[in-house]
Amino acid sequence: MSVPVLRMKKTASLYTLGCRLNQAETALLAERLRAAGYALVPFGAPAHLGIIHTCTVTAEADAKSRKAVRAFIRKNPEAFVAAIGCYSEVAREHIARIPGVDLIVGNCRKLDLLDYVTDTKNETPRVVLGPIEGGDFTLPVCGDSPVTRRANLKVQDGCDAKCSYCVVPLARGTSRSRETDNLIEEARNLVARGAKEIVLTGVNVGAYQFQGSALSDVIERLNTINGLERIRISSIEMTQAPEAVFDWMNDPDHTLVPFLHIPLQSGSDAVLKRMNRPYAAADFYAFLERAAAAVPDLCVGTDVLVGFPGETDADFDATCRLVEDTCIAYAHVFAYSARPGVPAAHFPDPVDPRVIRGRGECVRRLSAGKHRRFLERYIGKTRSVLFETVEDGRWAGYTDNYIRVAACSAEDLTNEIRSVLLEGPRGRVMAGRILDG
Repeated sequence: MSVPVLRMKKTASLYTLGCRLNQAETALLAERLRAAGYALVPFGAPAHLGIIHTCTVTAEADAKSRKAVRAFIRKNPEAFVAAIGCYSEVAREHIARIPGVDLIVGNCRKLDLLDYVTDTKNETPRVVLGPIEGGDFTLPVCGDSPVTRRANLKVQDGCDAKCSYCVVPLARGTSRSRETDNLIEEARNLVARGAKEIVLTGVNVGAYQFQGSALSDVIERLNTINGLERIRISSIEMTQAPEAVFDWMNDPDHTLVPFLHIPLQSGSDAVLKRMNRPYAAADFYAFLERAAAAVPDLCVGTDVLVGFPGETDADFDATCRLVEDTCIAYAHVFAYSARPGVPAAHFPDPVDPRVIRGRGECVRRLSAGKHRRFLERYIGKTRSVLFETVEDGRWAGYTDNYIRVAACSAEDLTNEIRSVLLEGPRGRVMAGRILDG
């Protein structure tokens, strides 16, 4: 039996978990909702339509996805509820058990979500999946709403790397690239709407390849867009970073910022081999040494996966040494959890969960110390900051090399770039004093 959804004025609420690629796709979906007449409201506010963009990179991400779905339903029991994205793709049966879910859409059709939204709730969830098509793709370029912060630009999807722990290829398919003219058209649209910084996103950005054009060609074309002041690569494999990347970062006339996020996962060669990662620890050391010498103000972030099956204390110590002894400024830490359908799910010698938690906390403390030392290098120096939001009465934003800065001003600094004297770290944020304006 169908239950009518209360419809006065159409409102929609979106919640995104996971990576910048999810965020980029959510932004595209938001523009489609606006074009269809929906008013977007904050997550948790009353809404007629709730969309939860899920993630499945770890068991914790699965749990957070389910929690977000349940939280929206509790506050909006009469709303039409859709769960979309990676967790929906690989674990639809888990989401379908949550009372109140009306629609489950995998990655193949999630941008067509509105084709499946109705004015009545479903007694059982409708599931829309399908084969994830290979080959190059385009995305719709639409919308005229202002862009007031960094804009994510999807340039690639899927992955062919076959890392033994990773479920993403099952959720998103094989590597494929966006047509270059199409992504440049969206970039121009974003800049026309106010974007000053564009972040290149994808599952495996460095694998970009369209009709002979590589990621380096995309960056060069983006660099010619009038009004675009910053280009940032969200994350890229060390083995795929363009040769010219350091020259561009050092060129004051180039808009590529001095920032790299290079996934490490482990500093142990034995673990890297079992993970099926395409490098050894010595390669990572050499790359980071070259990067630090080439771009003195470069910020390097990384990902670390702790507790991989068979990881010994010595393996873990090797990871900590690599993070400590190199120019890495911070590390995102992930606790290993077996993902269904991937080779590592069947590997022997699982690590005790308590040990995994302890190792995770150890790397987080190490990361916090490295990040503070990175911030302290810039005390008394001046950097340009792109301000985005107000937090605790101060304007907050990022330098080109990814230092989060908070500064006081009576002006509205939304989406403004200002020169700021960096005065000192306050936790993970650098306090600053605006010098211009």
